[in-house]
Amino acid sequence: MNISFSIDALSPAGDKAWRLQHDQTWRTAIYAEPLQASDASITERSVAEDWAGRRMQKDKQATLIAKQKAGRFDFLMRGIFAHAVIHRHSAPPIPEQTQMEQLTAELTPGTAWLIYLNVAGQFKALDANLNKIIGNLDIAVRGEIASSPDYVGESAAQNSALMESTYRQFLAGWLEHLNSSNMAVFIPDVEKLKPTEDVIASIQQWQHE
Repeated sequence: MNISFSIDALSPAGDKAWRLQHDQTWRTAIYAEPLQASDASITERSVAEDWAGRRMQKDKQATLIAKQKAGRFDFLMRGIFAHAVIHRHSAPPIPEQTQMEQLTAELTPGTAWLIYLNVAGQFKALDANLNKIIGNLDIAVRGEIASSPDYVGESAAQNSALMESTYRQFLAGWLEHLNSSNMAVFIPDVEKLKPTEDVIASIQQWQHE
């Protein structure tokens, strides 16, 4: 897996964007566009996470200046915010249903688990009570938080219909993540899913930078 992150600032309406450069200046850009030679390309996830969610302000010369991270309710206010945008420099994998089933079987019901696809296309789970979710740049595609034995644990993993539909949802979310470069993409509703073979074909045809 070969990935990096750019830092893109986005206007409230989403109609203007800027990208951080190597020299810490900003250029006008199209949000999530391919990297240019002058762009800051960040490979350390912690550094990218530190940038994500920071409020940006313009000085008198219309230059962007990074401020502190936004508070919990700041996104209800108008303003320019920084986002970490993922860039892939190698072909993405196809997530494996068997791995999802094995992971589900290992989870103990009664804990608030979040099952997700990480940036490498691997199924992972974290305890939502103990781990950061918002702003976690390892989470490419996420499901709902679940603790019921209907959704996590050995019994859930043996429910073939559930596993099949959940895998299809994650597969569709993975394609959306690839196409949009957005993180923490929610899995779509089952009713909105395309045939699995079509989604896999689209992933295989997806072109990296």
